[in-house]
Amino acid sequence: MAESITAIDILMEPDATMVQHAEAVNARLRGVFPKGYSLDETHRPHLTTLQRFVRTVNLDRLCEAAGKIITSAHPETWMLTAFKYYYVPSTEIGVAGIVVRPTDAWLEMQHKLIDVVAPFTVKTATNDAFYELAEPNLGQQLIDYVATFIPQHVGNNFSPHVSVGVATRDYLDKMLTEPFEEFTFSLAGASVYQLGDYGTARKVLKSWPFSASA
Repeated sequence: MAESITAIDILMEPDATMVQHAEAVNARLRGVFPKGYSLDETHRPHLTTLQRFVRTVNLDRLCEAAGKIITSAHPETWMLTAFKYYYVPSTEIGVAGIVVRPTDAWLEMQHKLIDVVAPFTVKTATNDAFYELAEPNLGQQLIDYVATFIPQHVGNNFSPHVSVGVATRDYLDKMLTEPFEEFTFSLAGASVYQLGDYGTARKVLKSWPFSASA
């Protein structure tokens, strides 16, 4: 029997301010591209810190190690700034997002997470590592993204963002020319999720909610 592998996302959960912005853009995109996904309980607005393929049998140990790093970084004290839209192209469509400026504390936490997660990771996987792929033909693109997350999306290449939905590239090209009013927000928690279509956070594996008074 083949070893069970899970595609995970160690992510930060934004507060209500960011969620409201994300939901508004998601509704807009759904209006022009109804086949796209809605932000809901199994498509959580989130900020990816690290994506990896890991051995499913080691998920509990991985979550314990990640939790210690996250707690010691005190992300509940961070104030973050959203400053533009972007999208990742996929054939004639794209996955849009709201981009956030990384901070030194975030990058330091990411670096530590890379180290503690390394013993549990594998280089690649199949579609089975993801949660119920409604678009299995996009599986290879997802696999490649997670497999190359290090080094392509960490350190100096880290560009945190909240994915907000799917639309045609023509529509998204026009949206990116619109003025973007920067806003600040904080974090409501951190989690480990199993990844799904378009890199969405589909199944929660472990959560660390932050105190509202933090």
